Amino acid sequence: MIDKIIHFNINNKFIVGLFTLILVAVGGYSAYTLPIDALPDITNNQVQIITSSPTLATQEVEQFITYPIEQAVKPIPKIVELRSISRFGLSVVTVVFEESADIYWARAQISERLKEAENTIPKGVGLPELAPVSTGLGEIYQYVVFPEKGYEEKYDATQLRTIQDWIIKPQLIGTKGVAEVNTLGGYLKQYEIAVQPDKLKSMNTTISEIFDALEVNNENTGGAYIDKKPYAYFIRGIGMVNGIDDINKIVVKNQNGIPILIRDVAQVRIGSSIRYGAVTKDGKGEEVSGMVMMLKGENSGQVVTRVKEKMEQIKKSLPEGVSIEPFMDRTQLVNKAISTVEKNLIEGALIVIFILVLLLGNWRAGLVVASVIPLSLLFAISMMRLFGVSGNLMSLGAIDFGLIVDGAVIIVEAIIHRLQVGRKGALTKQQMNEEVFQAASKIRSSAAFGEIIILIVYLPILALVGIEGKMFGPMAQTVSFAIL
Repeated sequence: MIDKIIHFNINNKFIVGLFTLILVAVGGYSAYTLPIDALPDITNNQVQIITSSPTLATQEVEQFITYPIEQAVKPIPKIVELRSISRFGLSVVTVVFEESADIYWARAQISERLKEAENTIPKGVGLPELAPVSTGLGEIYQYVVFPEKGYEEKYDATQLRTIQDWIIKPQLIGTKGVAEVNTLGGYLKQYEIAVQPDKLKSMNTTISEIFDALEVNNENTGGAYIDKKPYAYFIRGIGMVNGIDDINKIVVKNQNGIPILIRDVAQVRIGSSIRYGAVTKDGKGEEVSGMVMMLKGENSGQVVTRVKEKMEQIKKSLPEGVSIEPFMDRTQLVNKAISTVEKNLIEGALIVIFILVLLLGNWRAGLVVASVIPLSLLFAISMMRLFGVSGNLMSLGAIDFGLIVDGAVIIVEAIIHRLQVGRKGALTKQQMNEEVFQAASKIRSSAAFGEIIILIVYLPILALVGIEGKMFGPMAQTVSFAIL
């Protein structure tokens, strides 16, 4: 079999050259589109279910939220691990699936099961939601929103948070490859109704009546339409609250024909929700920060590029005196990691080429052997893209040029030795082909066994599973591709 392959390659140089050009083209395209990152993503195949319930203590969160969700998702197939965390006002259930399970299939299964859990969870306690499709390496871009010099008094932490939530975040969410945009710092604006117990008691009003009044007096309704030829008049009931004045004028109830308004029993004001952290910039004051999370499986470099382009558009829509400044960019880490790999690969290739030419004593033979290095790299990159292996320090940095050119060195050295020992003057094309075939066919089997032995060494690494498999598997795959 090996002899037939050698014979075909020697006698069909044009076809071999054509296949080489195809390999260069495919490899170049694969290198351009290969997902690049600093390190392999070792996050397991998981789906998180998050439920927020600010009114419940830890014990009630576990009893009324976490336990029903766990019982609902247990029957789902391909589950490897099920764990949960219950804290004051928060429940997080993590469902880990087999690596072969499609993440969107898993999320669909969980969404179906959550319908059962919602019937068990008490009404008004909390609504379970699925976390975004991201991973532990999903943080690719962070920025800070701050007022420019001279506008510090105009924009406080509440207004900056509002700008982030209602202007910046909605535009970033639509960017391809972005899973979620998280907001840190600032005050989340909300309307607060501070009930005054004395007035509430004197007017014979209860808290539940205030809740009911606020609920039924804060909505718009439709009333079909009136047909008046040639026009149709659509009927709308406008009742949505637009500000503090509208809230103050809401009627709680009528007592002896006298309406009791919200302002008669409570004070309405602008407030903020309870927060657990803050963001400062250069230690000069409080600002607001945003964190862009990448969708699982996306190319971090391409996603960051899209985010930067979107940021330039967003800056034009910001109010006067407000600026955005990035302070964490994944591409900086990726570029440094890839530059390290490129430097090592180039230096290693040059050293190998120099040693080959020096030891073989024939610069043409040295260059022939050296040509195996870029071709093997292009083939390895093509296979990496085909099998979903990203380019990072562990995968590309593991390539050993000595292993790659080992078989080529043996064959070329055997050919040179045969030509030098059995010199018979100038050889015809047919004679040269025959000499090359005889030399290559004798040594190719031995070289193949040597390459197979090297590949066998990496089998235990390919057999690793879990976090270890995700960390070291790309290394073994890339080296195997390059040797092949």
